[in-house]
Amino acid sequence: MRTFSIDKKKQPLSILKFRYGLSFIITILSVFTIQAQKKVTPVTQSTITNIPLPAGSKLDKRTLSEVMGKALLQEEAKNLNTTVTGVEIIYLSNQSRFTADSLVKTLTANGWSVSVVENDHKYAVLKKNNQSVLAYFEIKSNEISLYFGQINSTQPETGGNNTVTTNPVTAPVSTTTTAAGPVQKNEQTTAPKQEPVHTTTNQSPVKDGFQFNTTPFDDGWISSAKENWTEVTKGSTKVLLHYPNQQVDAYHSVLKEGDMIAWNSLVAPKYNSIQNFQWRTIQSYESITFIEADAMEKSTGKNVHIILFKKHYTKGNGRYLEFITSNKAAFEQEFGPYHNDEFGWDKMANMQFRNKYAVSTNDLTGTWSANDYASLTYYYVNGGYAGATATSTADEFTFLAGNNYKSDHAGASGTVGNQQFSRQVYQGKFSVNNWEMALTNRFKGETEKYSCYFEAVKGGRILIMTDRLGTNYTLVKK
Repeated sequence: MRTFSIDKKKQPLSILKFRYGLSFIITILSVFTIQAQKKVTPVTQSTITNIPLPAGSKLDKRTLSEVMGKALLQEEAKNLNTTVTGVEIIYLSNQSRFTADSLVKTLTANGWSVSVVENDHKYAVLKKNNQSVLAYFEIKSNEISLYFGQINSTQPETGGNNTVTTNPVTAPVSTTTTAAGPVQKNEQTTAPKQEPVHTTTNQSPVKDGFQFNTTPFDDGWISSAKENWTEVTKGSTKVLLHYPNQQVDAYHSVLKEGDMIAWNSLVAPKYNSIQNFQWRTIQSYESITFIEADAMEKSTGKNVHIILFKKHYTKGNGRYLEFITSNKAAFEQEFGPYHNDEFGWDKMANMQFRNKYAVSTNDLTGTWSANDYASLTYYYVNGGYAGATATSTADEFTFLAGNNYKSDHAGASGTVGNQQFSRQVYQGKFSVNNWEMALTNRFKGETEKYSCYFEAVKGGRILIMTDRLGTNYTLVKK
């Protein structure tokens, strides 16, 4: 997420690049806040796109605001292999109830095609005749930010770290518009015949040596760990929570391409006579994959209705979920009918969080570890390098016989080249009771309690521990 913050004490103006794992966060810091208010004026129309703006909109012509806005757009433009040549900074009132959907509809009504940047849906490339514009849209608690930047149309706008979707909003009548871009509505085709990436159809219970392989939930759902997925059932309804798969989960600039790979890999091999295939994916800030079909289940010979679903969370932790019911009506009775909107999918999306299994003492034996790294690079507004800071942590828990444990927590932080190092080592006793764990002799000798559970993955488990302050450890076994 890209946000603005103000710091009167720091000079010079810096662009911060914050890297956490594989996620990139760009934060723009400003140095001054006092400028002539006459340079923030009411506006009714964008000069770059000529679209009408809702009542209460303001144009910010302050020099530092334009510098900051251009720098923000330029960072994304670099990923698209182009440059920003002009910028327009607009603030909209939250009372206007102007949304990303409103923006797209207004742009398309004025002849612009919209291609959303796949890796960051706050950005989109707009095209009209020979004009190209990079747009940024963010709803904040106190206002709505809308930036337009003219970009060099002679340079390519794809092929960098981020690519843009290729579905123009000015497509034929068979498409509709959602909050952040085009959606192919009710597209019916024959089932794709692409070679599967992974064709395993084994549905037998997993034999991984862990004590708990099923979890009954209070609302009637039961989770069972299988070799390639967690299977969640209630009555005749079944949901397969597919485990992470490097090939299936790989990034695709065109969402449909990724969906088809997932369908052919995870779903199609388990069925015969696939009919009524429909790709109904919704592209938005957090896109919704939705593919449905009727088919005959190979393992049972039964006719079923199938839906492949995924919510593409910005953190990248979305999972492909396969819903299997006796017919379409049974699915809609449990989860509701399909709706062409990015919101209202929580009941389906939240099924992925049922991949949870209790923890026993014997399950913990061994060493579990996690590592995190973050860096912060400073640049002057003219592009010069101004230094960097970095933080790294390593956490390791070893559970031994006799309910003994030891843990080692190491960290380094500060300016690169002059970092401060720290280390804490604890030893004591541990106890675990399915979903809770206690470790003695922690900070100042106190006993520390954690909530805990296992998440099943192919070939093993991930141990999740969360303390009373919300500190989360996601640990894998060495």
